[in-house]
Amino acid sequence: MSSIESFNAYRKKMNDKMMSAPNNKIMKRIYSLDTLTYEPGALDGKTKEMLGLVASMVLKCDDCIYYHLQKCAELGVTTDEIMEIFGVANLVGGTIVIPHTRRALEFWENLMEQDLQ
Repeated sequence: MSSIESFNAYRKKMNDKMMSAPNNKIMKRIYSLDTLTYEPGALDGKTKEMLGLVASMVLKCDDCIYYHLQKCAELGVTTDEIMEIFGVANLVGGTIVIPHTRRALEFWENLMEQDLQ
């Protein structure tokens, strides 16, 4: 199983568990707000996903980074654009973001290889 498949399977499994928990109104509302946030508005969805990727990198959340990388790939973000996003994230977040950038680049390359197949 690829890193992409493993990430997606784990994410789905745990999200399903969280969403099926009784009396879980707060988490359901947070997930709903997250979905609504990335819908096109004054900013298009692609721009919002790129912003989400920068924020996730600065916050050093690999799960969020992988999620936004997948969304960016789905929305047609190019590798050149991804590299600029990485640059912004590292400038804003500092060198502590470099390890996350390495993993993000590897995940992105896997996404691009998967699209070629």
